[in-house]
Amino acid sequence: MEQYEPDRLSAAQLAAIRRSMTSGRGALSRRSLLRAGGVGALTAGGLAGLTACGIPPAKREGQGPASTDRSAKEKTVSFSNWTEYMDVSEDEKSRPTLEAFTERTGIKVKYTEDINDNVEFFGKIKPQLAAGQDTGRDLICVTDWLAARIIRLGWAQKLDPANLPNAYANLSAQFRRPDWDPGRSYSYPWTGISTVIAYNVKATGGKKVDSVSQLLDDPALKGRVGFLTEMRDTVGMTLLDMGKDPGKFTDADYDAAIGRLQKAVDKKQIRRFTGNDYTSDLDKGDLAACLAWAGDVIQLQADNPDIQYTIPNAGYITSTDNLLVPAQAGHKANAEKLIDHYYELPVAAQLAAYINYVCPVDGVKDELAKIDPELAANTLILPDKAMAKKSRAFRSLTAEEETAYEEKFAKLIGA
Repeated sequence: MEQYEPDRLSAAQLAAIRRSMTSGRGALSRRSLLRAGGVGALTAGGLAGLTACGIPPAKREGQGPASTDRSAKEKTVSFSNWTEYMDVSEDEKSRPTLEAFTERTGIKVKYTEDINDNVEFFGKIKPQLAAGQDTGRDLICVTDWLAARIIRLGWAQKLDPANLPNAYANLSAQFRRPDWDPGRSYSYPWTGISTVIAYNVKATGGKKVDSVSQLLDDPALKGRVGFLTEMRDTVGMTLLDMGKDPGKFTDADYDAAIGRLQKAVDKKQIRRFTGNDYTSDLDKGDLAACLAWAGDVIQLQADNPDIQYTIPNAGYITSTDNLLVPAQAGHKANAEKLIDHYYELPVAAQLAAYINYVCPVDGVKDELAKIDPELAANTLILPDKAMAKKSRAFRSLTAEEETAYEEKFAKLIGA
């Protein structure tokens, strides 16, 4: 296994990590799920360690080394996931979709909720991956930027389509071709996280807010607008509004988006940049409109009918959490069968009904309607074709871009 010198994170990147963990995607309110966006999130101790050792830059392409697959003889699979990211029974003593998999296949699942943030988890498995050793995990769930890095380092195994008939057939079109894994040769999405515009109709006087331009320029909203402290969401949505593709933008495009946001800051159009603490301000009407995460909107609407959302005509940003089989995993075929299990329509519906994030499985609506018709009709969980066509992903960044972009964004938001 080729060895790489670690790259250090800048002060701006570390600040972004702290924001993500305390109030950003690392602290999404839905089910108190600890998430990580951008360059990830860390505990205080993890931040200190990361400052010292860094994380390896993505420097090579290639398939991870083949492992000796023991799936045929050993009917087991080890699955590491985030907390509160799997359906549970009403008595919270079992996980129905996992039990159904075992009953049908005879494969026992060792399910562990040991992912609290991307960088911390990567720190756990990196030494073994770098040494060409089995991590003890056959299936992991990580956010798109880290999935991209693991694949580029050659630390993920290429998936066998023969074991993934449902996944191959039922994966929604909007998730099929990320720039970091075209055609999904190494990964399949577990869920999606969408960034939309949310507004309080009482605070807007009944006026609809449906574009980033309106957020940035409408004098009726001055001083009552919120943008997010997550760089990819705020800059990505601004790029879209400027007619730029967040998947293909240049340095000049990025600078233009920062400049546009800076003008709104200077004229006090933007009240503040927030993590998910925008929810209370939006609920009270202190913020008339803001960028928001779909999971929060679903939760807010359950208690306040004045909370509405729109998908801009220019498009919206969606990120994903993704399933990968690490290099040297000993039960690859079993892991692939487990991935495929969650792309069967009844199973996908059961999972979506519990976690309420964007379901990446096409054709699941009728099955979800059997469980909860309101959820099945919610396009924040099941985007319709028109909404799916507007979904865009923020492109992968080099280590140099990551540093430069986060520093410029930190200056913009005063972090």
